[in-house]
Amino acid sequence: MKQPKLRDSKHLHEVDYAINQIPENVVTQIGAGIVYLRYIGKRDMMGDDWGDIFAKAIGGNHLTSPVGIADVEKGNIAWSLKTVKQNNPFGAKSVRLISGRCSPDYSFGIEDPHDDIQKTGEAVLAIWNSRVDIALSHYPHLRVNVLIRDYDLTNFVLFEEYLEHFNIADYEWVENSNSNLEGIERRTGLRKFVWQPHGAQFTILAPVPSSAVKFKVHHPHRVTQDEILEKIGFESSWIEII
Repeated sequence: MKQPKLRDSKHLHEVDYAINQIPENVVTQIGAGIVYLRYIGKRDMMGDDWGDIFAKAIGGNHLTSPVGIADVEKGNIAWSLKTVKQNNPFGAKSVRLISGRCSPDYSFGIEDPHDDIQKTGEAVLAIWNSRVDIALSHYPHLRVNVLIRDYDLTNFVLFEEYLEHFNIADYEWVENSNSNLEGIERRTGLRKFVWQPHGAQFTILAPVPSSAVKFKVHHPHRVTQDEILEKIGFESSWIEII
């Protein structure tokens, strides 16, 4: 099987920390990446920014073309990375993880998703599980890594959990007032998933564990355009008017 293209060619080693036991030096490196974003004038963090920062912090590789749902790899472990924006990350009890499009009309030939809600929901989870299978075919260990950030990139909450198949039989599907489908865990009665028929967006509802790492980032002086140009030795001769 053709291997995925990597953003860089660093030699891969085994990751050296247990799941959700993120070392202080890794958190510090993540913070350094965020400081750099602020220094160059970015006011928010996009998914690719988070992938680059996390990969550098652990000495891994950020995949240019995600393998299934794997975004970053190191050794035999891969991570699906999520970053979520909230007003108060330190007070967050749960997060909504937008997890891509799952289209049962295309994969299962379901033309009307409301005709049999349970069948549609089961098809959505089957599509998700197939993405997990693709990643597992390359990496025996999968994790999801979640970074909750506030609106000015000051307060952060970071946690990981195992990324595994969902047992389709464990969930009952209902339709909410917005005509979206919700997956309810039969054992606990907790809402676990939301699927939007319009756009086929699949969202996983994840609790924030008490063991999540909380940290703050102090903003650096924001570099100006003039400072950058001076630092790189800009000269008007660099501009050629044709």
